[in-house]
Amino acid sequence: MAPVAVFLHSGQYDRLHQGAAIAAAAAASGRPVEVYFFWWALERLAAGALERPDFSGTLGPGPADELGHRFEQRGFPSAAALFAAARETGLCRLFACSASLELLGLRPGQIESQVDSILGWAGILARTEGVADRFYL
Repeated sequence: MAPVAVFLHSGQYDRLHQGAAIAAAAAASGRPVEVYFFWWALERLAAGALERPDFSGTLGPGPADELGHRFEQRGFPSAAALFAAARETGLCRLFACSASLELLGLRPGQIESQVDSILGWAGILARTEGVADRFYL
């Protein structure tokens, strides 16, 4: 099956959740998927902030709280749960960008347990060469 690459840059929960849903759907359908975390997405991953839906960066205080509550009330899986489900298939790998890690002031030890590897752009480009299905969020 054709591989899928997901590039996550934004730290907004809606974008991270969408990336996680793409990864889970691809892995569930038997497709290998690689997810690359950059900048604010990487910061949020390192902080362990993928479990609880937080739409405050997307919507104003009232609507954001309402959407988060509706999200939990209806039993939607969190971004963290979707990534866990995708990884359980053995078809999903997570990667952190080494430059983003350094620019954010994070150390490899703060993220190593949450990703399969830390890569620079040369490694990322080599891994994604020829991948037709790429998603940028």
